[in-house]
Amino acid sequence: MLGFTPFKKHANKFNYIPRYYDPEKEAREQRRAELHGRRSDDDGEYRPGQYIRTQREARAKRRSGNGRMRIWIYLGIAFLALLFIQAVYPRLAAFFANDRPTPVQIQDEYGDFDPYAPITVVPNDYQE
Repeated sequence: MLGFTPFKKHANKFNYIPRYYDPEKEAREQRRAELHGRRSDDDGEYRPGQYIRTQREARAKRRSGNGRMRIWIYLGIAFLALLFIQAVYPRLAAFFANDRPTPVQIQDEYGDFDPYAPITVVPNDYQE
């Protein structure tokens, strides 16, 4: 444990020099990539965080597109609910509330007698 210290000034570095490095071949490939329309700075090597950024940007694009569509779907559902309340609900309520006959129907059945009229109780004035 002689060389270990938790207070390093810099990380360990490796002095790696590729054995078969050809700068002319690399320049040729870069020129060829530019001629084919690919970006010259994108040499196909991995950049730290490259895939994370790509995934984050794709997720943000997906979410932004779906958010607007979701709003339109919610507005459509709200419109259909208001249309139902305005047009269909009163008819359904009238249909189910029609179990009690109207006064016109009562007059047709009983003449002038209304069985649903309130009963008035008169005190008995009859003397024997």
